[in-house]
Amino acid sequence: MNFCTLGRYRGGLSLKLGRSGSNSGLDLVVLPLQDTFNYIAATSIMSTSKKVITREDWEKKLNDAKIRKEDMNKLVMNFLVTEGYVEAAEKFRMESGTEPDIDLTTITDRMAVKKAVQCGNVEDAIEKVNDLNPEILDTNPQLFFHLQQQRLIELIRNGKVEEALEFAQEELAPRGEENQSFLEELERTVALLAFEDVSNCPVGELLDISQRLKTASEVNAAILTSQSHEKDPKLPSLLKMLIWAQNQLDEKATFPRIKNFSTAALEDPSI
Repeated sequence: MNFCTLGRYRGGLSLKLGRSGSNSGLDLVVLPLQDTFNYIAATSIMSTSKKVITREDWEKKLNDAKIRKEDMNKLVMNFLVTEGYVEAAEKFRMESGTEPDIDLTTITDRMAVKKAVQCGNVEDAIEKVNDLNPEILDTNPQLFFHLQQQRLIELIRNGKVEEALEFAQEELAPRGEENQSFLEELERTVALLAFEDVSNCPVGELLDISQRLKTASEVNAAILTSQSHEKDPKLPSLLKMLIWAQNQLDEKATFPRIKNFSTAALEDPSI
C-alpha cells in the first residue's frame, strides 16, 4: 500500500511516500493518504457543498506530520546521485553525513556519456557506453536505435546530406525493416532533409536541444539500470503524487493549495 504525507521542513513543504513492508529507509509510513480523505469526507458528509479548511487548520495538520531530517536528506542525495551531480553529492555528503547508495566514482563515467550525447558527440557516447558495459546496448535495441537516430540527426544538423543518407540506409533502414516503430521514427528523421527551412518543418523539433536531452536521459537511465540502481529519482514522483493528492482533495474540500512548487507557498482557499 502506498502512502503520502505532507509536512514542513526548513520553511518549505516536505513530502513523504511510503510502502508498507518495505526495507527502504525512504519508505517509512508517517500518515496514510486515505486518512486525509476520510477526514475530509467525514467533515463534509452532511453538506452538498465543499468543506472549507482554513489556512490555520491546514497548517496545523501539516505541522503535525513528523518527518525525520534523515529521510529528507536521503531524498536529496537520491536526486543528486541519480541526476549525476557528483560534486554537489560529495559536498552534501560531507555537510549532512548522508551516505549515497551509489559509488560516486561511477557517476563521473555516467555523466561523461550523458554530456557527450548532449553535445552531439554520439559516436563518443556509444564508445563510452561500451567501455562501461557492452551488454547495455546489446540488450537494449531501442536505446541503440535512438543513439543511431541521434547520430543521423547530428549529420543532418551539420549539413552532411550524402553521409546522412548513406548512414540511414546502412545502419538504420535494416532495423526499421524489423521494427515498425523504428521505421516510423526513421521516416520522421529523414523528412528533415526535405526542408530547406527546418523552422517550418513539421518534424523540426528533432533538431531542438530537447531531443539531445531526451536521448541523453534515456542513456543515463539504461546505465543506472545496468548498475542495479533506480533509473529515476524519487523526488519528482513525490511531487507528482502531491499534485494528484491535491486534485483528489479538491473534489471534497476547499483548502490552501500549493501552486508554485519552487517556493511551496500555500494559497488561501477561494470561498
